[in-house]
Amino acid sequence: MLHPMDAHHMAIALRLARRALGTAWPNPAVGCVIVAGRGAEARVVGRGWTRPGGRPHAETEALRRAGEAARGATAFVTLEPCSHTGKTPPCTDALKAAGIARVVAAMVDPDNRVSGRGLKALEAAGIAVECGLGGAEAAEINAGYILHRTLGRPLVTLKLATTLDGRIATHRGESRWITGDSARAAAHLLRARHDAIMVGIGTAAEDDPMLDCRLPGLEGRSPLRVVLDGHLRLPLTNRMVATAKDQATWVITREGGDEGRKDLLAEAGVEIVEVPADHEDRPPLSAILALLAEAGVTRLLVEGGSHLTAAFLAEDLVDRIEWFRAPMLMGGDGVPAVQPFGVDRLSEAPRYTRTNIRFPGPDLLESLRRGD
Repeated sequence: MLHPMDAHHMAIALRLARRALGTAWPNPAVGCVIVAGRGAEARVVGRGWTRPGGRPHAETEALRRAGEAARGATAFVTLEPCSHTGKTPPCTDALKAAGIARVVAAMVDPDNRVSGRGLKALEAAGIAVECGLGGAEAAEINAGYILHRTLGRPLVTLKLATTLDGRIATHRGESRWITGDSARAAAHLLRARHDAIMVGIGTAAEDDPMLDCRLPGLEGRSPLRVVLDGHLRLPLTNRMVATAKDQATWVITREGGDEGRKDLLAEAGVEIVEVPADHEDRPPLSAILALLAEAGVTRLLVEGGSHLTAAFLAEDLVDRIEWFRAPMLMGGDGVPAVQPFGVDRLSEAPRYTRTNIRFPGPDLLESLRRGD
């Protein structure tokens, strides 16, 4: 039976889980809190979250910190403990061996190797089990992991930085900087919380972006960089090419491209990934997302440009939008954030639900999710 303080302890576990976003892949971002006693006597004796690369798991880390104090305690965990042996032993075995008396899980693991089996294994060992507390927030934290396990693709978040009228550059191509310092810091935090970041070749060649995280203390959280470049046009002088040995960088291109260009990019440290072209002579986005999922990517941040944005929207592949708007107007001769993608009727337009509004400095940040 749930106690009023249980929600407090699960909230701590959920905050811990968020720390693992962007580093836990291919595993889910999980938080765990070990609590000895109940009610007014309750005290946290161990905390953990999924470590980089998915190991150790949150439960293992929390139990290590709790030590003997875990015996007879409650484990609050944001995802059902795993019950299968992968690269680490089952967390259910670790919880049983530690003498945990009760497990409160936020949600069932959608992985078909677990999917309720972990909770049943704990119950069979005489451990009290409750599931569902904090489930909605846990599902949002691991929306990418859920999509990875159920649809075989990562969560796609579209990041836009525009004027109030949706322009990303003047007609002369000037775009730095539309938004201010605080908005750019928030954008870098987005990068740190995603596994991979993607741009099209137009943005890569014209803007020469680094696509890294430059927030103090989070420099090591830069995501995998992915450039869609069907004809291998990425300049060898591009900053991403120059730093490819320091930050993992993929160029996804169609099969049959210039072998010399491939060799030069590969020598610089870029990984060349070939995908069969579709009838329009470009790698289809669905195949690219499946390929990223196969590599373990669960959360993808798409940063442009306008043609790539339109392509994702046209195929209904945008799950989340983070839209930064600067308090300025540019007019119709500015470059639009989204190129035409074939909407003829209002009923065909992708719809999103606003989930948050924040004000980083003078700018506005709207968070949206795919409409139900």
